[in-house]
Amino acid sequence: MSETMMNAAVMDKPLQIAIKKVKKPVPGPHEALVKVYCIGVCGSDIHYYEHGRIGRYVVDSPIILGHELAGVVIQIGDQVTNISIGDRVAVEPGVTCGRCSFCKSGRYNLCPEVVFMATPPVDGAWAEYVAIRSDFLFKLPEEMSYEQGALLEPLSVGFHAMKRGKVGPSDRVLILGLGPIGLLAIQAARLFGVTEIIASDVVPFRREFALKLGATGVINPLESDVSEQLSSLTGGEGVDVIIESSGNNQAISDTIRLVNRGGRIVFIGLPTAAQIPMDMNMLIDSELDAYGVFRYANTYPAAIQALKKSDIDLCQTITHKFALDEIQEAIELVRTHKDTSVKVMIYPALQNGLSAD
Repeated sequence: MSETMMNAAVMDKPLQIAIKKVKKPVPGPHEALVKVYCIGVCGSDIHYYEHGRIGRYVVDSPIILGHELAGVVIQIGDQVTNISIGDRVAVEPGVTCGRCSFCKSGRYNLCPEVVFMATPPVDGAWAEYVAIRSDFLFKLPEEMSYEQGALLEPLSVGFHAMKRGKVGPSDRVLILGLGPIGLLAIQAARLFGVTEIIASDVVPFRREFALKLGATGVINPLESDVSEQLSSLTGGEGVDVIIESSGNNQAISDTIRLVNRGGRIVFIGLPTAAQIPMDMNMLIDSELDAYGVFRYANTYPAAIQALKKSDIDLCQTITHKFALDEIQEAIELVRTHKDTSVKVMIYPALQNGLSAD
């Protein structure tokens, strides 16, 4: 293969993706070229693959998806000083302007000029190499694997949710929806010192997985009234914080009646409806705090440090591994086997159908 070309999984239109030769990126003065070791499949990738859009972001030309990655630095621009060739790094996939009021205040995830991988029209990282501004690269400690580095991205959503909800060791937390984000939120809660974590999902496999990751109790919302199950699991004490990651319209609406008075609700999951009925009288009367979560900010260094001091293994969430040329199989697995898969990892260096299982 030419030194100027690389393999990448290109989605030409919904439900149509193939490995193609594309131009290898050339890093600018403040950028680094990263050889991708592994990259996860996110729910947003699947949504773009199936529907070609998420909200206002529409796929109207061929795009490379993927944004949960780690790799090794193989080239740096002449203005880069924070990293070196050979560094193992996790990649934060949203590059912000650094100049607006949101960036200056530390809430750079709200930057209106953010360039986020795999968000149309920006290409992602289901490829052999990516170029990115070096201040969005974070060195991995020797004891942290590339896989853990890639999982810092989805973990960051839960980590940011804990910060938004002011979660601490004394809190009892309920997590609604146990997709990869909800399951990793269990591990994020543990990093914040939470010892009582209740998890809810309709899929038995995901409830069992939640217990494996550290949940102290699980709820099946289809079995009986959730509030009664909560009362039984907590000895009538209830929960102080709800992390809503399901995006289910009814679950979102129910959070107000499920959390304790004076409690906090953090909304992660995006619902299908733009407007959802909420009992505002109960919210006001109970003096609840409600928070939205849009991606994350300032999470990578904190999460790396917290993981170094813990026994949590993010790789427990990885259920399947594939080579880049098996991307179609990987996507279909995530789409159709939610009862047996959690996090699927892609390895661009593996070719010719060599599975990484």
